[in-house]
Amino acid sequence: MSLPVAPAQKKKLPWLKLAAVAIVLLAGAVLMLRGVDVRGLINKVMEEIRSRGPLAFFTGMAILPAVGFPVLAFVLTAGPAFSEQLGTPTVVAFALLAVTVNFLITYGLARGALRPFLEKLLTRFGYEMPNVEVGDATDLVVIMRLTPGVPFFVQNYMAGLAGLPFGKYLFISCLIVWPYNATTVLFGDAVMKGKGGLALLAFSLLVVAAATTHLVRRHYARKTKPVA
Repeated sequence: MSLPVAPAQKKKLPWLKLAAVAIVLLAGAVLMLRGVDVRGLINKVMEEIRSRGPLAFFTGMAILPAVGFPVLAFVLTAGPAFSEQLGTPTVVAFALLAVTVNFLITYGLARGALRPFLEKLLTRFGYEMPNVEVGDATDLVVIMRLTPGVPFFVQNYMAGLAGLPFGKYLFISCLIVWPYNATTVLFGDAVMKGKGGLALLAFSLLVVAAATTHLVRRHYARKTKPVA
C-alpha cells in the first residue's frame, strides 16, 4: 500500500490542534495585558456571526472547508455563537452534521468532475496519490486521518482520488473526526462563557484524544511502511 506523502518530510508532533488553541489563548492573554478589550472584540465578532443565523453558519461550515478554510475556526465559534439559542447538544449535532456533509461534498468532487484538476493540484503541491490494494482501505483511512501535517481538505480529496470504498471511508472518518470536533465545540463554548471547570474538562479530553491518536498512529506506522 502506498500512502499519501506530504511535502514536508520533517516529523511533526501530534499536538498541532492543541498548540493552535494554546497560541490563540496566549495571544488573547497578551492583548489583554496590553489593555486591549479582547472580550469586546470577540463579542462583536460573535454578534456578527449570530446576525447571519445558524443556517448560514453551518452551511458555511459544510462548504468552505472544501476550499481550504480551516474547520477549526467553525468548531471553536459554534458554541459561543449559538449554544444559547439552540442549546449545546444541538450545536454539537449540527457541527458534526456539517463536517459529515463536507466529507460527502469533497469525496464526490474528487470522484467526479474535479478529479483531473485535483490530481494536478495536489501533485503540484507535493502530495503523492495513494494506491489502495485489497484489504488496505481501513489502514489507509486511519493513517491519512491521523498523520500530522496533511490538511483536512487534502485528506478528504485524497480519499476520493484514491477510490476508497465510500462507506468505509465515511464510517472511519466520522469515528476519528467527530470526537475531536465535539470536544472542541464544548471547549470553545466553555472558554467564552467563563466556565473554567468545563473548559478544563474539555481540554483534558482533547489531550487524551491527542495521546490516543499518537498511539494509534504509531501502531499503524509499524504495520505499514513507509508512512507519510
